[in-house]
Amino acid sequence: MPQNIFLVGPMGAGKTSIGKRLSRRLKREFIDSDRVLEDRTGVAIATIFELEGEDGFRDRETNILRELAKSKHAVIATGGGIVVREINRPILKENGTIVYLQASVDTQLKRTRHDKKRPLLQTDNRRDKLLALAEQRNPIYEELADIVIHTDSQSISSSLSQIIKQLK
Repeated sequence: MPQNIFLVGPMGAGKTSIGKRLSRRLKREFIDSDRVLEDRTGVAIATIFELEGEDGFRDRETNILRELAKSKHAVIATGGGIVVREINRPILKENGTIVYLQASVDTQLKRTRHDKKRPLLQTDNRRDKLLALAEQRNPIYEELADIVIHTDSQSISSSLSQIIKQLK
C-alpha cells in the first residue's frame, strides 16, 4: 500500500465522504485539508476568500499541503482547486498515490445544490462556473491521477471497492 492516498477531484465528487470510509476500511488516519485550514485559521474558507482573495487562500492551502504530505499512511481529501497551482503537483506526486474522483457537472450540481459555503459557487450561474472549472482542472486531475474513479452513478461502497482493488 502507498504511503499516503490523496483524493483529488471537483467539489461534489465525494472526496470527504469516500475519504472517511476509505480511511476506516484501510485503518488509516483521515485528513480533510479544507478542515485543517479552517481549524488553523478559526474561520470558514469563504471568509478567507473574502478577506484574502483566492490567492491568499491558495497560499494557505499550499502550506497545509506541504505539512500534510509528511503524514504517514493517511487518506487525505484535498480541496478541488489544489491542483491549479503547479507547485502543489510534485508535492502530491512524490508523497502518495493520487486518486481522482471524477464527477460530471450534473452530478456536482445535484450534490452541491444546497451548499452555501463554497465560495466559487456563490454565483448566479453555477453550471457555467462548474463547466469553466472542469475545463481548467479536469486535464490536470487526469494527468496527475494514478487511479481514476467515476463517482457519478455508483455508491460510495462501489467507489471504495474500486479504489481498494486498484491500490493493491
